[in-house]
Amino acid sequence: MSDRSLRGMRLGSQSMETEAGVEPAPRQRVEYRTEDGERVFVTFAQEAEIPQTWTAKSGKEASLVNGEGEQQESNEKPVRTHWDMLLERRSMEELEETLQQRIDYYRERHSL
Repeated sequence: MSDRSLRGMRLGSQSMETEAGVEPAPRQRVEYRTEDGERVFVTFAQEAEIPQTWTAKSGKEASLVNGEGEQQESNEKPVRTHWDMLLERRSMEELEETLQQRIDYYRERHSL
């Protein structure tokens, strides 16, 4: 008897609850723009802290449109990358010369 009452129903695949009376959380849509003019729209919760920059799907960094404009200044030093430290010790000419020497070395080695 119980088999007949369940016949024709997709158990587990459909919810029996309705969306009546359900209200989504308040949201805000924020616009960012890259240097080349690409527009990026991101949806945040109403109470969320909005970042000044956002990375677009293209990988470019986008700035907040109609934002505060100025980022908060921090007392921390900017992070020095390996490239920054290398440029403190070597000039671009020296680096290009070293690169060319290594390329020549590997070409000679590959041709053997």
